[in-house]
Amino acid sequence: MAHIKIDKKIAKYRVLKPEAKDAPAVPKEPLKAQDNVIWMHEKLERPEVLIGSTYKIKTPVSDHAMYVTINDIVLNEGTPHEQRRPFEVFINSKNLDHFQWIVALTRVISAVFRKGGDTTFLVEELKAVFDPKGGYWQPGGKFMPSTIAELGYVIERHLQSIGMMKKPELDVHQRKLVDEKRAEFEARAKQTDAFSKNHFPEGAQLCAKCSTAAVVMMDGCNTCLNCGDSKCG
Repeated sequence: MAHIKIDKKIAKYRVLKPEAKDAPAVPKEPLKAQDNVIWMHEKLERPEVLIGSTYKIKTPVSDHAMYVTINDIVLNEGTPHEQRRPFEVFINSKNLDHFQWIVALTRVISAVFRKGGDTTFLVEELKAVFDPKGGYWQPGGKFMPSTIAELGYVIERHLQSIGMMKKPELDVHQRKLVDEKRAEFEARAKQTDAFSKNHFPEGAQLCAKCSTAAVVMMDGCNTCLNCGDSKCG
């Protein structure tokens, strides 16, 4: 047995087992790529026709609405690997004050879409943009921090519609609370059915004599259309 002189400090060591020494080396099989499967990448050529959706954004800070069009490409159509991915985005508006940043933003977002991979991060990045002048309230009562943030919500809605993002679901406690609030609302609504389902004009007042919502203004006098009671006698 030959002697080996060690001149350097031993940093780590490994014990070689006999069975591992005598066993023949098994070559690793290369990963097989799926044949005829097209993945999203930046060199993918644009087809002549794309499918897409157009969303309208009307903000109280602008007199003109913006129309956001997101076009999708269908990969591996007709196969088990078929998927729909966003390919490009366009924003159209009569307001030319923001034309430069609109063109720049659409080109950047389209480039990210065509890059492939997970592009859902764009949603959170856009929704986190705040207007230094303050946001605005949507007609439904939802606060929107900026126009860019609303664009993020539009992209989120589109990605949910094509299956790239999951719609948020309520947990058990939140669903129970919603059901309780719905039951309370329906119980209050039943009390107004006697006044809402009638043949008298809308906006009629409650009559003090017959307790019917049928009092209207006639000839300058409040008159009940159900019992004929009138303040003018």
